[in-house]
Amino acid sequence: MDRRTFLGELARLRTAARQRGNLDCFESETCDNCSRCMFCTGCTNCHACTYVSASTGCTHLVHSAECDACHRGAHLVRCLRCVDSRYLVECTDCAACTYCFGCVGLLGKEFHILNEPYDRKTYFETVAELRAELGIE
Repeated sequence: MDRRTFLGELARLRTAARQRGNLDCFESETCDNCSRCMFCTGCTNCHACTYVSASTGCTHLVHSAECDACHRGAHLVRCLRCVDSRYLVECTDCAACTYCFGCVGLLGKEFHILNEPYDRKTYFETVAELRAELGIE
């Protein structure tokens, strides 16, 4: 097989994959190119997500919304490239974190806002104010 034949076939396969629709999804609406997702809406290129909305390229998320390229997380909102994390809002590149708001690049942290640590009580009080101010449910 020569280079031209290989590249042509690869392009054909990639185009077909983008047009395949959803595979083994249950009760998911307006999703595109997702597989094994349940009760999701408006997602693209996601796999094995449950109760996720408006997210792209995510895997194994639960109860999350508006995320991109996040994996193995729960209760994430507007996050980007976060993994193995829970209860994050507006976070980017965080891993193994819990209860973080507006954080970037943290590993194994909890109760942080804008990468600064807070005690549990102050964290929840401040986050409630921020959610109201930013219009985040």
